[in-house]
Amino acid sequence: MSKTVLIADDLPFFRVALKDILMKGGYEVVGEATNGVEAVEKAKSLLPDIIILDVVMPVKTGLDAAKEIRLLRLQAKVVMCSSLGNEAIVDEALKSGACAYILKPLNEQTVLSTLERL
Repeated sequence: MSKTVLIADDLPFFRVALKDILMKGGYEVVGEATNGVEAVEKAKSLLPDIIILDVVMPVKTGLDAAKEIRLLRLQAKVVMCSSLGNEAIVDEALKSGACAYILKPLNEQTVLSTLERL
């Protein structure tokens, strides 16, 4: 059985590109969100195995969404994905509950190998 994934990013082209990579890797994308509030709500209803959150999103950031998901004690592994790669942001993401951090622009091999290590 494939692992289920929820993608949260405010940019449609990024969600499409990531979805294509995930499907090629055998993952099932069960939902998409455009902001952190939607991501938390869909995480609660869809119960995906993996949640990929962009750091910078409107309404609620990916960092805040990760904290809320952690407090809900959902079983999903949270992966942050952003073009922001400085050490402070990565540290904050890990403290927020993320298990991994992927830098944009996306590299198919990096995305899939990161998820396989979860």
